[in-house]
Amino acid sequence: MNKIEIYYFSGTGNSLYVAKELQKQIPDSSLKPIASHLKKDVITVKGETVGFIFPIHGMTLPIPVKNFIKKADLRTAKYIFAAATRGGTKCFAFDAIKKMLKRKGKKLNSYFVMTMASNDPKLESFEIPTKKEIMRIKSEIKNRIKSIKKTVTNKEDYQEKDTNYVSFPFIKPISFLLERLVLLGMKYAECNGGKDYFYTDSKCTGCGACQKVCLSGKVKMVEGKPLWQKNIKCYFCYACLNYCPVQSVQIKSSWYMNSYTKIKGRYPHPFAKVSDIAKQK
Repeated sequence: MNKIEIYYFSGTGNSLYVAKELQKQIPDSSLKPIASHLKKDVITVKGETVGFIFPIHGMTLPIPVKNFIKKADLRTAKYIFAAATRGGTKCFAFDAIKKMLKRKGKKLNSYFVMTMASNDPKLESFEIPTKKEIMRIKSEIKNRIKSIKKTVTNKEDYQEKDTNYVSFPFIKPISFLLERLVLLGMKYAECNGGKDYFYTDSKCTGCGACQKVCLSGKVKMVEGKPLWQKNIKCYFCYACLNYCPVQSVQIKSSWYMNSYTKIKGRYPHPFAKVSDIAKQK
């Protein structure tokens, strides 16, 4: 039994990078992809120290991380920590984790948040980071990971005071509404005469990268073109969007959001390849 288990979910590589760097700092730890466990009814966690590393989606937990924690049998866990990566918005994910753990008779002993490059090109504020910005982020994350390693290995209680984020009035209720709006919008897109949230334009070469990185299994290649299957739920990780080598995958404009993906470019983490993301399945 590994004493320290690090469970991670990563759509475009930010959280994968953090998980790998933390695992390097803690030799007796093991990395375990969240996506590979989600088909189980009960997920047996065996570590005495258990960590969750994930990106922020809509200012809260990604759908697969929420489902994982709900299913997790955490009886062996004596110390639990979480680390979230984000593009710059406020993070309410740890409140959600605390509530789920409380129902299991557990507590979230420590948690951390790290600002990295955004992978959401539909946002007006989205910009692809320069090499200089990437190196700055890399240096900052390495320093943060040293601090996280010390806290985790010493089993210290630590609740990070989150102040370095973009704020606006009524941010918490807006976060709550945003999460549900995205879910409703996705359902609407799938039921609206067969139209879908994602599509490919004429640049598509049929390479299949989108299917490889799709962690929910929603993307399937049919006659050389990707199909986003209606009966499989999306994880909203945007891996298919950001790992398309010719930027063919787009997001449709709809009643609840506009598409900026045709002109904004893409962001996969520079140290994460298609194969690295696909290994989570």
